[in-house]
Amino acid sequence: MKADELSKAGKGRIIIHLDMNAFYCSVHEAEEPHIYKGKPTAVAGSVELRKGIIVTSSYTARMKGVKTGMTVRQGLNLCPDLMLITPDFDLYRKYSRGFMSVARQYTPLVEATSIDECYLDITGSTLFGEPLEIARTIQSRIQSEWNLPSSIGVAPNKLLAKMASDMQKPNGFTVLRIRDVPKLLWHKPCQSLFGIGRKTAEKLKRLNIMTIGQLAAAEESLLVKQFGVVGSWMKAAAHGFDYSPVNPSREQNKSIGHTTTLPQDVTGRDEAHRVLLNLADQTGRRLRRQKLLASTVQIVVRKPDMSTVNRSFTLAVPTDTTADIHREACKLFDKHWREGDPVRLLGVTLQNLSRREDTAVQLDLFDYKEQPKREALTKAMDMLRDKFGEDAVLTAGMLGDDPSALIRNKRIRGTSLQTDEHLLYSDE
Repeated sequence: MKADELSKAGKGRIIIHLDMNAFYCSVHEAEEPHIYKGKPTAVAGSVELRKGIIVTSSYTARMKGVKTGMTVRQGLNLCPDLMLITPDFDLYRKYSRGFMSVARQYTPLVEATSIDECYLDITGSTLFGEPLEIARTIQSRIQSEWNLPSSIGVAPNKLLAKMASDMQKPNGFTVLRIRDVPKLLWHKPCQSLFGIGRKTAEKLKRLNIMTIGQLAAAEESLLVKQFGVVGSWMKAAAHGFDYSPVNPSREQNKSIGHTTTLPQDVTGRDEAHRVLLNLADQTGRRLRRQKLLASTVQIVVRKPDMSTVNRSFTLAVPTDTTADIHREACKLFDKHWREGDPVRLLGVTLQNLSRREDTAVQLDLFDYKEQPKREALTKAMDMLRDKFGEDAVLTAGMLGDDPSALIRNKRIRGTSLQTDEHLLYSDE
C-alpha cells in the first residue's frame, strides 16, 4: 500500500501502534522456552499463598478460561495444569527496552505508553520502504530477535492505530483507514471506542446512544451539553478523526502512586494503616527521588465485589514526607471505610505535583525548628536505602507478609516505563 493511499484522510500521517501480546508470559516463554512454550501460564502475585491475583495469562491459558483479575485459586480451578510465575520486572524492562529499540531504528517519533506498547509515526520513514513493509519488518524483527509475539495496527492517526492493533491478537496485523470506520466500527458498542470508559458509556446509553455509529450521528451540541469539550472529541473519534501527535518526549509525572492487591481481605483498621504506610513510604521515596512535592493525596479502596472508592485531600502545604502522606491517607481511609468492611486492594497516589525548587513551602509557626532535623533524617535514610537497598532502613510498622511489604523490591513490584508512576498491569 502506498503512503498516500493510507494517509489521505489523516493529514498525511502514517501511525503504527505496536502492542506486545501477553507480554509478561511471552517474556518468560522467550527466556525459557523449554519450560513454558505452548503451556498455560500466568504471572501472579503471591503465588506461594495461592490467593494472589492473576496479572496476565498466556493465550493457551486464556483458551481454558483463565483471565486477568481472577484469583490464583480461580485460575487453578479452571486450569489445574496452570503454571504460575512470580513477576520479574527487571526482566520485563529488559525486553521492553529491546523491542522499543527496534522501533526506534525506523523513526525517532516513538511514544511509549506502557511497558508493552508504543506508537510510531513513520510518515517520514520512506527511506526504509513503504508503510506496510516497515510495519511488517518491525513485527518480524521483534519476533526473530526477541522471540516476542506482537500485534500491529497501521492507520492515519493514533486512535485508529490503537483500535486496529486490538482487532487481531495474537500476531495480528491490521490496517484501518478512515473510510473503513463505518463498516468496521459503527456497529460496536460505544465502550469499545478507545478513550470511552464504562461510566461514559453508561451515560451515553441513557441518551439512547448505544453504538459508535449512533455516537457519530448524534448532535454535537447534545454531546457538548452532556460531556463538555469531551463531547466534541467523542463525535470526532466516532468518525475516526484524531489529531493528537506522537510525542516521544517524556513529560513530568502528573501523579506518582502505588496500589497493592492483598492476598487476603483486610478487615482491621490497624492492618489497613500498616499497608498504607508501605504505600506511603514508596510513593514518598519516588517523589523525593524526582525532587517533587505533592499537594494532593488520594487513596483507592477496593472491596472483594470490585466496588471501588477513590477519595483525595488537598494539603495546605505541599509535602514529600512519608509521615505526611501516611497521615492523610489514614485520615481518608478512616473517613470513608466502615468498620469491619473487607478490603481487597489499597492504593496511594500523589497528585498536583510541583518541582521542589519552584515551590514556596510555608513553615509551620510552631514546628519550624524541627523541620530541618526531620529533613536531614529523611535525607540520611534515603541515602542509606539508595546505597544498601530499600530494606536497609524500615520501621516496625512496615513489616509484614502481604504484597505491600514487597513493593520496595523493584524487581517484582512493576512500574510503567513511560511515566514510572503506577503499577500498570495490562491485559495484552
